Amino acid sequence: MRIRDPIHGTIPVSDSEKAVIDSRHYQRLRYVRQLGFGDLAFPGATHTRHIHSLGAMHVAARVFAAVASRSSLPEDVRERFSTAVRLAVLCHDLGHMPLSHASERIAPKRSLLRLPGWLDSVAEGEQATHEDFTAKILLDSQLTSIIEREFGGRGITPMAAVALITGAKPPKDPGFTWQGVDWSPLLRAIVSGELDADRMDYLLRDSFYTGVNYGRYDMDWIINNLNPAVKDGRAYLALSRAAAFAFEDFLLSRYHMFVSVYLHHTSVSFDHMLRRYYEESPGEFEIPADPEAFLLCDDSALWYTLRRSRNRWAQRIITRQGFKLLAQFTERDAGYDLEVLRGALVSSGFEHYVVESVNVLSKYTSGPGNSSGPSLFIIDASTGRLTEVARYTPLYQRYSGAVRLTRLYVRPDQSQAAHELMGQLLGQAGQS
Repeated sequence: MRIRDPIHGTIPVSDSEKAVIDSRHYQRLRYVRQLGFGDLAFPGATHTRHIHSLGAMHVAARVFAAVASRSSLPEDVRERFSTAVRLAVLCHDLGHMPLSHASERIAPKRSLLRLPGWLDSVAEGEQATHEDFTAKILLDSQLTSIIEREFGGRGITPMAAVALITGAKPPKDPGFTWQGVDWSPLLRAIVSGELDADRMDYLLRDSFYTGVNYGRYDMDWIINNLNPAVKDGRAYLALSRAAAFAFEDFLLSRYHMFVSVYLHHTSVSFDHMLRRYYEESPGEFEIPADPEAFLLCDDSALWYTLRRSRNRWAQRIITRQGFKLLAQFTERDAGYDLEVLRGALVSSGFEHYVVESVNVLSKYTSGPGNSSGPSLFIIDASTGRLTEVARYTPLYQRYSGAVRLTRLYVRPDQSQAAHELMGQLLGQAGQS
């Protein structure tokens, strides 16, 4: 099967992959938008995790093909590794909840999913995440038997796919070792790392559908400069020094997309209102722990519930009556005293809320799932010397701390009066 995609052109799909795509669990992603409330700020951003996952799978295949061409892997091993990484990337978003990340706050306890113990090493807390749901779907749902039937003959199991997605070490060898070298770190880096297929697709795709240019970068040059690097019996993803500047551009593209698109003040406001809805009407909409019941848990189901709800936040969401942005600032901005601003709003009777958004340049330098080591090195082709990318590029030092965006929102009908009050307060602060 071939799929036409506006980002990558024609995407070839094998019969085995088609069986996964045709499954109900994958088809559910047609009804989960990639950017949640993003289309309220960018009307074109109605693309889904269904097409993103297909695009990411295609990118993963290109990345691995470039790396494998610079290795001594025999053709049959290349084919198996490529198939495994394509499957993992294709399935990496299966557990995403309605309106993407916004609904994870009402996810059930992780214990209710009854995941195997070997995944405990990558657990992020008591509450289940979308990665936990992805693992559950792959290991214990109708999709499990499909993967076993379609990929088992090539030694690729649901457990192996989960290992690549989560970074956890499975109890059985996933079969990614050849001639004493463990290729798991490299394959894992393609699925989830500093320069993974997920990011490489969503930056271009989200940029295209939102109509902004911030997410564009030189994907071809980066892919053409990727190499395998063996260190201490493990294969790692390594980027030639000639493409280091292109990688820095890739990092900045992601940073700018977060500030301008992913953390757009409208999306952030509606995310906050959805959280308030969940808090004030607990149980009205739930995320089921059972993977088969999860099939009916998508954006359409949530919108249906919101339309029927009498909750004030639900009504604001469905009528697009969001609170208006009154002020926004970072730790670098001077002249803003949040407590003074909030105190003035309270004393004047203005209904408001504050949302603080945090963004870091990389989430892979530390945390669960990175026990295999750095996910990307910079390699000196003349000497073979490897340098961790975090130590090589000055961007990591420049943006090592989290960037905090603090926003103050006020009720729409009070917006003009609140702005006048804000102006008076800032004017007084400037005079003092």
